[in-house]
Amino acid sequence: MMQGRQGIGFAAAERFAREMEAAQAGMQGGVPAPGALRAGYVLAGDDVFLQQRCRRAVLNAFVPLEMRDFCLTEVDLTEQTIFTALDLLRTPSLMVPFQVVVVRNLRQLYTRGAKKEEFAELERYARSPNPQALLILVADHFTIPGDPRRMDMEDKNKFERLRETLGDHYSLVELARVEEADAMRWVNATAQEQQTRMEPDAVRELVDSLGNDMMLIATEMEKLLLFTSGRVRITLGDVETMVLSARQRSLYELTDAISAHDRARAIGLLHGLLNSSDAGEDAAIGHLYMLARTYRQMMVILDKNVRDSRAIWQALWQGFRMPPFAADDLIRQARRFRSRRELARGLRLIAQADLELRSSPPDKRLVLERLVYALATEPRTGARLSDQLAFSSLETGNL
Repeated sequence: MMQGRQGIGFAAAERFAREMEAAQAGMQGGVPAPGALRAGYVLAGDDVFLQQRCRRAVLNAFVPLEMRDFCLTEVDLTEQTIFTALDLLRTPSLMVPFQVVVVRNLRQLYTRGAKKEEFAELERYARSPNPQALLILVADHFTIPGDPRRMDMEDKNKFERLRETLGDHYSLVELARVEEADAMRWVNATAQEQQTRMEPDAVRELVDSLGNDMMLIATEMEKLLLFTSGRVRITLGDVETMVLSARQRSLYELTDAISAHDRARAIGLLHGLLNSSDAGEDAAIGHLYMLARTYRQMMVILDKNVRDSRAIWQALWQGFRMPPFAADDLIRQARRFRSRRELARGLRLIAQADLELRSSPPDKRLVLERLVYALATEPRTGARLSDQLAFSSLETGNL
């Protein structure tokens, strides 16, 4: 449990979890009491860590492990329609008294076309929901920052569209990205739960080096707790040993190979990163995030003409800095790029790969291999092909 003031995302996830617990406590005959739950809940925002907290709350409350195949149904709107999900909700189960239907890729309702029939059917269901079922809608096609004032205009439009179409009938759970202070509180609280504590510098280094990404922080925190098992304190040296040297040194070796256009070495280093990771399917997104962060750092270095490590701390702001050991390497790598356009091309390729990874491809490793190959391929002099064409040509072997 978080201590002290929580950020928007943490607070929303905690409220949702408490609501699920309260509904479970009042269950009779395996069904929540009337009015204990809304017709459905919309998990709004792309923070995977908070989504998992909400999912865990639902599973703990209503989906016994031994009955999961009968209690839980997941519907992907890229493969099925919302009508399928609503039919499942309206049909009582013969095996269990209560069932949960999770609908993913809600973005499909906001693509081309009015989708009037789909939204009308969702409204009809909300007016007369099945008390023996719970609907969870996952809207992860936009980002909600910790400070709503910093919300991107495109994301703001998507969120407002979601609120207009579903906000009157379903409960919106706003999963905003976790701010640095909240991430540090979470790290401290997690350490205390395991009867240990982290030095302030260790907490700051862990959160800062991973860019406040709670999924990465939680993964690395688990490793740290295992590494320091039986000890009463986690030090800065432990973080540098388990997190920075293991993950970021390999990452900077990868970007070194990419900036040198050494495709064979880059692919080999990528394989090393993937094989050494134990984060499962979340590892691909994590590596992509760190790669994008490094490219943005190199863009700032190039824009501000940083030439030595003494100036880099003025060019990069708190929360966006690399660890000290990587400063000189990153400056050298950034200066290999001839222009800002090359780095912008790399960021667009990374954004394309991110979109593909979030669309549940059959092989995430292949997506990353194609990306690294494209990044490490030197752009043709004077060429102004779009990055979509560059990425597509890689699939056909022309790049």
